[in-house]
Amino acid sequence: MSLLQITSFLIVLAAAFGVVNYFVFKLPSAIGILVVALLTSMAALAVDALVPSITLGDDLRILVTGIDFSDTLLEGMLGFLLFAGALHVKLSDLKAVWPTVLLMATIGVALSTAVIGIGFHWLTGAPLLVALIFGAVVSPTDPVAVMGVLKEANLAKSLETQVAGESLFNDGVGYVVFLVLVGLAYPAASHGGDHDAVTGALLLFVQEALGGAALGLVLGWLTFRVMRHIDDYSLEVLMTLGLAFGGYELAITLHVSAPIAAVCSGLLIGDIGAAKGMSELTREYVEKFWVLVDEILNAVLFMLIGVEIFAVQLEMDMLVTGVICIALSLIGRLVAVAVPLALLKPFQTFAPGVLPIMTWGGLKGGISVALALSLPDSEWKPLILTVTYVIVVFSIIVQGLTVGKLANKVGREPDLV
Repeated sequence: MSLLQITSFLIVLAAAFGVVNYFVFKLPSAIGILVVALLTSMAALAVDALVPSITLGDDLRILVTGIDFSDTLLEGMLGFLLFAGALHVKLSDLKAVWPTVLLMATIGVALSTAVIGIGFHWLTGAPLLVALIFGAVVSPTDPVAVMGVLKEANLAKSLETQVAGESLFNDGVGYVVFLVLVGLAYPAASHGGDHDAVTGALLLFVQEALGGAALGLVLGWLTFRVMRHIDDYSLEVLMTLGLAFGGYELAITLHVSAPIAAVCSGLLIGDIGAAKGMSELTREYVEKFWVLVDEILNAVLFMLIGVEIFAVQLEMDMLVTGVICIALSLIGRLVAVAVPLALLKPFQTFAPGVLPIMTWGGLKGGISVALALSLPDSEWKPLILTVTYVIVVFSIIVQGLTVGKLANKVGREPDLV
């Protein structure tokens, strides 16, 4: 199918599943679309199993696997989603909690990768480096899903900013860690030995992380400087779209972290750009435009996650391993949150409920599935993909539907008397 046909197909499906959810399940929009997509996919597989003469499941599998989910997300949708999420986080708020965000997005991601990787190595017998790659795959959290389910909770402002900032940055850092580990596990021909491979991995981390941040800030600043001399809301909305799209693609071309670039440029435009480079009318249009982009792409993304069941191997031993690894991923997330909080506790106070909310609210999403799909073919890839898919579906449906209640219970601001 052509790009236009694929895009039309995805949007029509997302809209149709959204309508079904609206009238039948009445779940939060993105989660409901995933549930409907998943049930529809499972129904098609059941029809194939019960009536062998019908090949509906096989036909859908060919159609779904023909859509490169990994490239669609990592080299397209992710930039828009991260840019949109960063637009609504103020630098002034982020400055107050930056030590927590920094530690959770760096040490936290590293600890989560190590805990999950070592556990996966012990559980499955996978080589340690391959197991650590799995840890990196399921360590990033989904900022869109996290903020979407928590926006109705009356969270303390500092906690809300911590959740948003950490989920935005750990996507980018987790992606870089994944690239480094894949480079070590599947070294390029230019790596002359273990020492060269490790050195190359460290250089790659610095290039990706720092290069992405620098590029995002430079592009955001240049866009802001131009916007200061323009008072045309339609043109300024177009400029933000060009910044998100062009900046992400430029980062990929320059081999720096595109997710980190998108977050940094979004933070700058959403705060300094909105305050000093836009009129009130322009700010209103920019905000509404990116809210719509965010919600539409999120609906399409969650629909894609639901139908990606056709790309995984539904073997019982893999599914059982996936269920066990749900607990493993939650333990990794708990460590990723608890250790930075413990390190910072002598120096600052935290909002009520920060540990349980950030642990249970660390939802996994499309980036984990995309990373698993992008792995080089190996004997371990099918298992990693299936286990990742099980963790993501559990995270979005179970954690996503309950974290708001948890936040309302333990994370509310104290009532003023």
